[in-house]
Amino acid sequence: MTYATVNPATGETVEEFPTATDAEVRDVIERSHRAHLSWRRTPLEERAGAMHRLAGLYRERKRELAALITEEMGKPVRQAVGEVLLVADIYDFYAEHAARFMAGERLEPSTGGDAVVVLEPIGTVLGIMPWNYPYYQVARLAAPNLMLGNTVVLKHAPSVPRSARVQEQLFREAGFPEDVYRNVFASDEQIAEIVIPAPTVRGVSLTGSERAGSAVAAVAGRHLKKVVLELGGSDPFVVLDAEDLDAVVKRAVQGRLGNTGQACTAAKRFIVLEEAYEPFLEAFTAAMGAVEPGDPREKQTVLGPLSSVAARDGVMAQVEDAVAKGATVHTGGRRLDRPGAWMEATVLSGVTPRMRAWDEEIFGPVAVVHRVADADEAVELANGSPFGLGGSVHGADVEAARRVAERIESGMVFVNEHTGTAPDLPFGGIKRSGVGRELGRCGIEEFANKKLIHTPKRG
Repeated sequence: MTYATVNPATGETVEEFPTATDAEVRDVIERSHRAHLSWRRTPLEERAGAMHRLAGLYRERKRELAALITEEMGKPVRQAVGEVLLVADIYDFYAEHAARFMAGERLEPSTGGDAVVVLEPIGTVLGIMPWNYPYYQVARLAAPNLMLGNTVVLKHAPSVPRSARVQEQLFREAGFPEDVYRNVFASDEQIAEIVIPAPTVRGVSLTGSERAGSAVAAVAGRHLKKVVLELGGSDPFVVLDAEDLDAVVKRAVQGRLGNTGQACTAAKRFIVLEEAYEPFLEAFTAAMGAVEPGDPREKQTVLGPLSSVAARDGVMAQVEDAVAKGATVHTGGRRLDRPGAWMEATVLSGVTPRMRAWDEEIFGPVAVVHRVADADEAVELANGSPFGLGGSVHGADVEAARRVAERIESGMVFVNEHTGTAPDLPFGGIKRSGVGRELGRCGIEEFANKKLIHTPKRG
């Protein structure tokens, strides 16, 4: 496995990093375990202080950190700054609220006496993270677990090693003990054969593909390790009517093109009721077609390169398969003839179950628009996906939109806004989109020992 920064806007290899040796990987695990034994006893106020300082470092260096991921995976710089600031908010959120989440729950046992359930750390947690949100994905795991008293070993995606390295440095600068948070440039084989089986590694969190999630879950299951998996998504964006069309189309474009369409929770399937279909398709096509791919370093750029040439070619293969089998391209649908991983924003209709674009996740700036007769058909199509991560429903009648949202099978549904995230909102999915939750109170409970302490009634 090669850890290397390759600028997707130019195809230039910027820097390469050596993969860790087996001995180095084992040393990281042992050091993480020893750090946990003392970190779990560190007063919560001290942990919170370090977490607040970490949040401050992200805010102070937002432009530097944003430029790094823009170069490393192509995120438009304005969106990159937004990711950095969201990460700072996540670290501050857990620093402020962990004590409340960990306070314990009083029970009223039928046998009498006193009973309380407390949250305690379990040890080292392994994080396996993707390239598309290099800071945010890490924060979702690290913030709650470090506040709880767990330690973190982080294996980042091979294409974002500089982002991985700088985060470890920031933890140390913020005052976290050296081995409380460790980055390791490990191979997949080392993760499967050394890290997950280690007795002191008590849980595994992965954000990534279905294939990676299945492989990691299988290894973790053999070793009886708890897993949290945030996998793919093919989020429905349901349009119930043509009222306030400009606002709906604006949300649709933002929901599809954020991070160049490379988000698990991006709006991917636009399911539009008959009465709104033609006006929505016309306006949406015009808006998508007006978005020009641009230099991700420029503030005005909305659509940058994909993360790699291989990623771009994979998305184009899905588009070409659909077109070859009868789908209609309303705008886009082409690679750009320049160095790097560029393609046009694309709108497809007429996609059928014979096509890969019907039920595969399209991880790029491609929207599939479906026409349906009514809300019942919209729900049926939305729920027909193997995924169930997020989704959204848009309509002038908010209560009607909420009723449709209640029928959609997914971990998160948003009404009159595209799928989003915030530190205090639980994040996760069902079906092939994974198991477990991150953020909010849920995020601190996944890798916690929910320990019962019972004292019998006297006398």
